[in-house]
Amino acid sequence: MRDRNPHLLILAGTAHAARLAEAAQARYGTALTVTVSLAGRTESPETLAGSMRIGGFGGAEGLAEWLRRSRVDMVVDATHPFATGMSANARLACDAVGIPRLVFSRSPWVAAADDRWRAVPDIARAAAILPQLGARIFLSIGSQQLAAFAGLRGVHLVVRMIDSPKTELPLADYSVILGRGPFCEAAETDLLRGERIDAVVSRNSGGNATFAKIAAARNLRLPVVMIAPPPPERGQYVETLEEALQWVAEKAEGGEH
Repeated sequence: MRDRNPHLLILAGTAHAARLAEAAQARYGTALTVTVSLAGRTESPETLAGSMRIGGFGGAEGLAEWLRRSRVDMVVDATHPFATGMSANARLACDAVGIPRLVFSRSPWVAAADDRWRAVPDIARAAAILPQLGARIFLSIGSQQLAAFAGLRGVHLVVRMIDSPKTELPLADYSVILGRGPFCEAAETDLLRGERIDAVVSRNSGGNATFAKIAAARNLRLPVVMIAPPPPERGQYVETLEEALQWVAEKAEGGEH
C-alpha cells in the first residue's frame, strides 16, 4: 500500500481537463494530490482546481524524470487532440516510469446534412484551397501553425487568438480578434456576419467549447475547411467525465499500481 496520498497528473489545456480536475478535487479533497499541467502558451491561463504547473517538461525524458521526482501515480492526458507531441511524450514517459496513463478525449465532429465542409488531411491542404473560397477567411486554429498560410495573396485572414501577438504574424494580409472559448452560437454568427466572412478554417477537435463557430457557419451557409484530426496516440481512451473519474478511482483506491 502507498504511504501517502495518490498523485494524479492531468495534462491539460482543454475544457474537459478543467472539469476533471474540479470533479477529482470535489470527490477526494485532500485525499488525492492533483497536479494540472499547462503548456504555458497563453499569458493568463484560467485558474484550475489542484496545483497548477505551467511550462514544458523537456520532452519525454524530462517528463519521465518529473514523474519520478514528483511521485506521480497516474496520468490523464486531456490535452488538445492536435497536441500530438505532448501526447506522444506522455506515452513514452509513462511507459518508462511504469505508471498508468489514460487519454481523456472527445470524438471528432461529424458533418450534418446541411453543413458545407471541405474536409482536408492537414493544414497545408487547408491553406492551398482558400483562394477558391472567398476573399475573407476566418482562421480559428490556434497560433502555432499560422506560417502555413504565409504564402497566401489576395485573401484577408481574420485570425482569432487568445492573447495579442507580440510581433507581426507571418501573414501577408490579416487582422486579429481576441477571444477565449467557450463561445456561443449567436455571438459567433454575429462575428462571422460582421466580419463579412466567406469561409471558416477549423481543426476538427470535437467537444463543445468551440463548436459554436461550426454551427454559425452552418446557419450562414458558409463553407468550412475542416482539418482532420491526427491519428490517435496508443493507449486507453475514455470520452466522458464519469469514465475518467472511474479510472482515477480504480487507480487511486487500488493501492500500488
